[in-house]
Amino acid sequence: MRILLVKTSSLGDVIHNLPVVSDIRRQFPGIVVDWCVEEGFAAIPRLHPDVEEVIPVAVRRWRKALFSSQTWQEIATLRAQMGNCLYDAIVDTQGLLKSALIARLARGPVSGYASGSAREPFAARFYDRRFAVASSEHAVVRNRKLAAAALGYPVEGKPDYGITAPAVRFDWLAPAHYLVFLTATSRDDKLWPEALWTVLGQRLQALGYRVVLPGGSAVERERAGRLAAAIPEAIAAPPMSITELASLLAGAQAAVGVDTGLSHLAVALKTPAVAIFTATDPGLTGVLGEGFYRNLGGRAQVPMPDAVLEALQPVLC
Repeated sequence: MRILLVKTSSLGDVIHNLPVVSDIRRQFPGIVVDWCVEEGFAAIPRLHPDVEEVIPVAVRRWRKALFSSQTWQEIATLRAQMGNCLYDAIVDTQGLLKSALIARLARGPVSGYASGSAREPFAARFYDRRFAVASSEHAVVRNRKLAAAALGYPVEGKPDYGITAPAVRFDWLAPAHYLVFLTATSRDDKLWPEALWTVLGQRLQALGYRVVLPGGSAVERERAGRLAAAIPEAIAAPPMSITELASLLAGAQAAVGVDTGLSHLAVALKTPAVAIFTATDPGLTGVLGEGFYRNLGGRAQVPMPDAVLEALQPVLC
């Protein structure tokens, strides 16, 4: 039996889909699970040992070069790759028109959200089987419930992301207890003020912890540099791949992050995490997992450093 999961983006959404793989393999030990995902996030399903084949797509890049011959050559290659295998089931947990169209490229019955449950209701027209899942449920729960309904098994227990990070030695990071600050996010209204990061970092440094600040884009690295300069012994990390970031998070005493996919990655790796929300509802997309985690704040709520430090107390030595 072979199943294809379609969850292409974004980083947090892809991480939210990992427990589906663990659920499926627990119910059907001999099953083969493939995953179609945006190329920039392909490293995430590859961290799960029960994902057989990762099929990358490049919708984000293709949109920027729609009339390029290379774009259409890559789409043709994708169509051929998706058609090589006859799947017993194809489950689109994204619920978008783009993901539904991608799912239709594969051979096999396609399941997805009913129109009242999908993020883009029109996507439901492209599914052979449709299932209603309450939009008020957490994103992880929605994914698990959809896959369970499509494949006919009960949802049981807490979400198991099923991933481990490879061991990586960072020459720029001396052995020490460290916390990772995940300060970057896709929207400015989700950011936590730099002054509050500085206060928190200084207080953690006084307790004997080094702060590590990764950053992806130039703007994010500039922010990390400013904060590292203001927090004693803090390190602005060099650019890293998703796999390297996973290894950094796996070795941390804890992570503190805003509403960003990397905060979800920390929880998926069972690294203690405190997630800070300032513009979104953590009830729908907050961090959720098996280990230690806390969600602070919410819409128009800005947690203070004291609250974050208090939340971290159980995992500080």
